Amino acid sequence: MATLKAGDLLHITRAASPQFVKSFHFRVIRVLDWTTFDGWIWLEGYQLDARGDAVARRSIFVMQSGLTAVERHLCARQDSNLRPRARARR
Repeated sequence: MATLKAGDLLHITRAASPQFVKSFHFRVIRVLDWTTFDGWIWLEGYQLDARGDAVARRSIFVMQSGLTAVERHLCARQDSNLRPRARARR
């Protein structure tokens, strides 16, 4: 996986760490510069719900080779689903 940066969207599964029995999407805020085991990293970011809304801010310890990036077009589709609802609130 390429270098992670703020704004990247990841699908977190058991491949990233055995602790994640239930998979979820995660929006990266930053990669923490903490000493870890080789191949593992700490990420700070937001856990997202099915609509793409942040539900929890978390720091997670994951194996970088187990991370899966989510395509940008999927993010745009989630954002477009939220736009009509935002207009209705006005």
